[in-house]
Amino acid sequence: MSERAILELIDWLAGEECHRADDAGLAEGVGQRLRSLALPLDRLTLHLRTLHPEILGRSVAWSPSEPVEVQEREHGFDRAGGFEGNPIRDAMETGESLSVRIRASNRPRWVDSDLFRDRGLVEFYVVPLRNTDGTVSAACFATTRAQGFVGSDRAAIDRVVPALRNACELRTLRRIELTLLDTYIGASPARRVLAGRVRRGQVEKLEAALMLCDLRGFTELSNRLSAERVLELLNAYFDEVVPAITRAGGEVIKFMGDAVLAFFELKDAATSCGAALASACEALERLRCSSPRGARLHAGIALHYGQAAYGNIGASQRLDFTLIGPDVNLVSRIQGVCSATGQRLTLSERFARLLDSGYSAPIGRHKLRGFPEPVMLYVPSSRLLLPKSAAESS
Repeated sequence: MSERAILELIDWLAGEECHRADDAGLAEGVGQRLRSLALPLDRLTLHLRTLHPEILGRSVAWSPSEPVEVQEREHGFDRAGGFEGNPIRDAMETGESLSVRIRASNRPRWVDSDLFRDRGLVEFYVVPLRNTDGTVSAACFATTRAQGFVGSDRAAIDRVVPALRNACELRTLRRIELTLLDTYIGASPARRVLAGRVRRGQVEKLEAALMLCDLRGFTELSNRLSAERVLELLNAYFDEVVPAITRAGGEVIKFMGDAVLAFFELKDAATSCGAALASACEALERLRCSSPRGARLHAGIALHYGQAAYGNIGASQRLDFTLIGPDVNLVSRIQGVCSATGQRLTLSERFARLLDSGYSAPIGRHKLRGFPEPVMLYVPSSRLLLPKSAAESS
């Protein structure tokens, strides 16, 4: 492989075409170019570490004339039996390149993993990709050629690896950025942050269905159980409520101790309210059917449709995305009535009127702290929600 050919590949890795490519495009671009430069490459895999609450990293696998395979790897995958003795993990842990020849008389288990099985690969050259944050990814080059890679092949790979590492790290950092923003502030605020809306006081008005879901008896649980058990139950509670919200098109804006504040901003008011009501009913049903280690979790949910200011508040160097406004205060006060009366789901009058006829029933006027006049509240009709006694007796 000529010096000029190597430099052209390095230039491609630093260029605009590679910059626009996704992980699959990167692996395909590198694999095809190395093959065209006479490197006997029959399998290229990239093993990209990330920072995610559920995902350890991503495997990207290329072979000539095959679709690129991209697989997310969950935490614990690197400790699975088929990964024992794998040079990819060894390279990540030691930070050193490894060359491994496969002999039929002593075939290791990892060769039969989903990435390499039935490919007749005889030599693997694994190089670590050290990221600036201290994490280590890896690239694995494999061949079916009987004599394996020669010294000049490995030297050519080593010349390309720094540019490949930079291209991989850029993609990994993008993914981590999006993951952390989505995980900690939600998808909609994440989009706003990445769009540059990061100044304090930079807010926008929205009209949406507002939901406040509160875990019943949380204070008693906190006083009676260990902190570890309380956290376990809180996570179990959120695992039932949050999917019901997101599946219906809602956005969780904040966790407030044992409460979840969310909004539904769909194509129109009626659609938003319908989605919020369906989400609330699903969340309550999921909680009714769950029993984490024998515990029973009950919640009360308040729903309202109104306006809110949505954006950045806080100190100059510590900001938070949140919802504020009279309608947010109202849904919070309705939640208080929901808890005081034992209702599982309580609706504001405006929310109820946006639903189809027969979907709700009034429960009278209630005085809400901070509001001058009593407000009419509603509950869903019995055909939408199980009777309260059914949930309490379960």
